[in-house]
Amino acid sequence: MQIYSTVSVNAFPCQNNSCAGPNDTRLAASMNNISFVSQFIDILEAYYYNINGVFGTRFPSVPPLFFNFTSTNLPSILLTPKRATEVRVIEYNSIIEVVFQGTNLVAGIDHPMHLHGFDFYILGWGFGNFDKNNDPLKYNLVDPPHRNTVIVPINGWVAIRFKAHNPGVWFMHCHLERHLTWGMETVFIVKNGKEAQERILPPPQHMPRC
Repeated sequence: MQIYSTVSVNAFPCQNNSCAGPNDTRLAASMNNISFVSQFIDILEAYYYNINGVFGTRFPSVPPLFFNFTSTNLPSILLTPKRATEVRVIEYNSIIEVVFQGTNLVAGIDHPMHLHGFDFYILGWGFGNFDKNNDPLKYNLVDPPHRNTVIVPINGWVAIRFKAHNPGVWFMHCHLERHLTWGMETVFIVKNGKEAQERILPPPQHMPRC
């Protein structure tokens, strides 16, 4: 599975133009133009107990609109993301490649992207827009770094790859606290495997319900 995700700082219109963002907007952040909305019921509980209506499963594999992500003159119509709680469901043991693409919306900035539940291989990085035809030819497939956090360079991209062999509900987010609270995150739900040891563990008996 391949996912090409923009990581962007964004802005929402603000009532009475009273906020402190650009042109009196409220600052936000997104992945693939979705600003993540946290729910009152956590996603792990909702997934384990099959509680409907907490999250959607349509986090996109590609941005909804392709443009020159790192241009210095981007129209303001691109600033406003969609608010949603969208996750990605992944088959057990599948190989996942994620390309994080920085954008110059509001302002370009480095993003330390962190994935819970896994370490991943950092295959490559560069400045500007990711070239799906040429950049993978330069991937380091011999001795790539093995980490759980990677910096997406300002107005650049980075590619990671991992094997989804840890069933569960795993958060992926920018480690800048401000960007996290603004919505630069999503969730990977890795489905159970066939064997007993390949299944998500039940909650401890003494653990109180939320």
